[in-house]
Order: sequence, then structure tokens, then C-alpha cells
Amino acid sequence: MCGAKAGGPDASTIKPGETTIQGQVTRDGEPVQGYVRLLDSTGEFTAEVPTSATGQFRFYAAEGTWTVRALVPGGTADRTVVAQQGGLAEVAIAV
Repeated sequence: MCGAKAGGPDASTIKPGETTIQGQVTRDGEPVQGYVRLLDSTGEFTAEVPTSATGQFRFYAAEGTWTVRALVPGGTADRTVVAQQGGLAEVAIAV
């Protein structure tokens, strides 16, 4: 079970008990706009969100191992993240 929410992450909006994966996509230290996909442990597509103007993204996901894939003009990059039940997993993606 996964839900996606577009826009920049604001830690104050995370509800207690929600499993959250969030982060920022950058290139050469600057934010990049594009899309971020969430893939499950078998590589299957689960969700996609656009990044905010500051390259930020957020997913609400089930506990487990996920791949976060940034898709931006001129590049892609993957990061593996382990989400803990009710926890916040921060992901920095440089493309």
C-alpha cells in the first residue's frame, strides 16, 4: 500500500505512525525538477510524483525495501531505501 503526494516535504505535515520516504533531487548541488518513481523490492512500479520547484518529493509507503528513481531532463539515478514502520526515510538523489 502506497500513497503519493506532490510538492515539497514539510516535516510538520507528517502524521505520527505514517511510513514516509522523502528527499531532494539535485544536479551539481542545485535542485532539479522532474519526476521520482517508487519501485518495490522486485522492481515493480508503485507510484510516481513530480518534484517541487526545489527538487523535493515525498511518498507514503509500506515498511520494506524500496528503490527511489529520479527521472529528470538529461539523467536518471536510483537509490535504495529501507522504510521502517512509522518512520521517516530521507533520500538524497544526485543526478
